[in-house]
Amino acid sequence: MKKSFVTMAAAAVFFSTAGAAVQAEEVTVQKGDTLWKLAGEYDVSVEQIKDWNSLSSDKIVVNQVLDIHREKAYTVEKGDTLWSIAKANEVTVEQLKEWNQIKGDIIVLGQKIVIFPGSTASAANEGGSTVKTAASKPVKTASEGAVKEISVEATAYTANCNGCSGTTATGINLKQNPNQKVIAVDPSVIPLGSRVYVEGYGEAIAGDTGGAIKGNKIDVFMAEKQDALNWGRKTVNVRILD
Repeated sequence: MKKSFVTMAAAAVFFSTAGAAVQAEEVTVQKGDTLWKLAGEYDVSVEQIKDWNSLSSDKIVVNQVLDIHREKAYTVEKGDTLWSIAKANEVTVEQLKEWNQIKGDIIVLGQKIVIFPGSTASAANEGGSTVKTAASKPVKTASEGAVKEISVEATAYTANCNGCSGTTATGINLKQNPNQKVIAVDPSVIPLGSRVYVEGYGEAIAGDTGGAIKGNKIDVFMAEKQDALNWGRKTVNVRILD
């Protein structure tokens, strides 16, 4: 989105609910089963089964319990973003992009999105150890500590400048949602869709990009022009929460 002010901001994003999550089915490995055979029976890929069960190889053993996730199709509605759909289904933006072969971050109204909902369940293998699904890995919250903390140069912008569409790179309409905390980022430094905590700004979503936002720079969204001017340009710490 074109901006008149440069800085970084985070925001809770408005999203529509993408439907109830589908539960994983537990499958007990039988004699003669292979990952390739199970993938064919359940119409999924070998890599998906390995990802859901944190398997580092193709080897499985009799009586091992595996999670097999049933896919579902979601139709993109007005206001949806990859981040909002991922959040509602407890998956990641990168997973949605991989499953649907989406290269950028743009989705369109009416587009069909394939989803393999995650599971926090664990499965016991033959030796009695635990095989956890990839989705069961804990995500650190603001109170538990950040995944990563970096120092950035932060400026601020509004959605009401001449030529500004008011819609971010991830589809958040800032004119309709002026209270959302959003920051523009360089996706190679802070991935789009990340939940962040910006010093002096608060918890936000990395939901936008900008031509001048390269490297360790961010632009925080402000609803009012004067607030953006008051923010100015400063160095702040950003914690990437997830």
